[in-house]
This record gives sequence, structure tokens and C-alpha cells, in this order.
Amino acid sequence: MYSRSLRLCPAMISLALAAQCFAADQHVLRVCADPNNLPFSNERGEGLENELARIVSRDLAMELKYVWFSERKNFLKNSLGADLCDVVFGVPVDVEKVLVTLPYYRSTYVVVTRADRALKIESLYDPRLKDLRIGLHMVDNDYAPPGHLLAARGLASQIVGYSLHGAYGEVNPPARLIEAVQNNQVDLAIVWGPFAGYFASKAPVRLVVEPVSPVRFQMIPFTYSIGVAVRKGDVALRAAIQSVLDKECRNIRSLVTKYAFPSAEEDASSCGTSP
Repeated sequence: MYSRSLRLCPAMISLALAAQCFAADQHVLRVCADPNNLPFSNERGEGLENELARIVSRDLAMELKYVWFSERKNFLKNSLGADLCDVVFGVPVDVEKVLVTLPYYRSTYVVVTRADRALKIESLYDPRLKDLRIGLHMVDNDYAPPGHLLAARGLASQIVGYSLHGAYGEVNPPARLIEAVQNNQVDLAIVWGPFAGYFASKAPVRLVVEPVSPVRFQMIPFTYSIGVAVRKGDVALRAAIQSVLDKECRNIRSLVTKYAFPSAEEDASSCGTSP
């Protein structure tokens, strides 16, 4: 829990001063994370966000404590918003109800196919899609964002939905969609890049991962910048974390590569760019 003095740190100060203000007042970094959400986090600490949390807590000389919370609907409201923790990693930077750092990576939805099929689907407007089985992740009854474009094209009947979160206790549920491509249960999958890159890299057959085109449908983007979220008003904490992201930028970029997160060259990490 934050003390009152931390809340009173001035808003418009340098990153270094804000970080000092924070570090002098706080000794534990409480992180809300999903215990079963590779490649981002799990209870074994095997995800990219686990590694990043260790870097941040180490550089701020703080004890890292996890609050495990399944990342389903209303995750931010029910975790960070309920004061169960102080920090959530892996949040789109344009989320308005929290404060978010500059992005430490950007990624996009991608098309995943078997290399031996040589489908070379380069666009979601490809006319061949009407004859193909298209795998998409679902959260409850909602398809992943590219599903809106496919539905508008009259391709809803071609979509095969796979639960993003799976049944409680199911290990690595996002991998089922990649496995469906691998096993020819679907002809292609349209997947959030980090899931696709990580699980495709572990497949026993060669899978092709290509960014979707177009990059948005109407007002729905398919590419997102990802940062670290804190509660509104926790300016000193965000500044302290940003100072670590800037300092550790090269290591963070190496992590993004290690976990095979797809990122177009022009969408490289923004860490290290703070004034």
C-alpha cells in the first residue's frame, strides 16, 4: 500500500527526481499477473512480463510480490482498480482509466499458416479466405479484433473460435489455436503477434507468421503499443518504472526477440526515448 507522502510527490518533475521520491517511500512492488498466460506470465516466472518485473524490482531495489489474477474481462478494474496491486505489465498505452508508461514493445495481429501449405495469405481481403477455415481467439462470445473485418466481409461462417483463456486449469490455452494450424484443423489463424510468435517457434512443423493487412478496420486497430500500467495519480511510480525501461532498453529489446514477439521494423520499442 502506498503511503500518503508518495501520493504527494509533485506531478511535473524529472524522471530521476520522481524515481527518487518513489524509492524513498516504497519497498514492495505488488504486481498483478495471470498465473497461466505464457508468453507473458505464469506462476513459474517463465514469461516476458515475469522477466521484466524482476528487472524493474531489482533496479528499484524493491521486493517483488505477485498477486495472481486471471486476465479475463475487467482485469484492470478488478485488480489494479481494486488496489490489489500497484502495477500491471502488458497494457496498451492508450487505455484511459490508468497511467501507462511509454511502450516497451509494439506488435500486431498476424496470419499463421503451415509453411508446407504455401498459402501466402497477404491480406484479410484475400478472396481465397471464403474457402478456408479461419481460426480466431475468442473472449467469452467476442472474437479477436480482426473478426470484425471478416464478419463485415461475410466470412463469419468460415471462422472457427478458440477460447483465449480456456478452461480453468488448462495449461497454455492460447496455444490451442496455433496447434490447430499445426494439425490442419484450420487452414490459417489470425492471432495477436506475441501468442503467435512464441507458440509457433515451439511447433514441430514450420509455421509462417506474417503481419495482417490492413492494419485496422474502421476504428479498430490491429497493431498496439504496450506499456506498464499504474493507477491514475501514481505519477512517481510511473516515472520510476519509466526510468528503468529507459535504462534497460537494450535488455528489453533482447527479451522481445527471445520470446519471438513479431514487430515490424518501424514499430520498434520506444524505450529509452524519455526526456
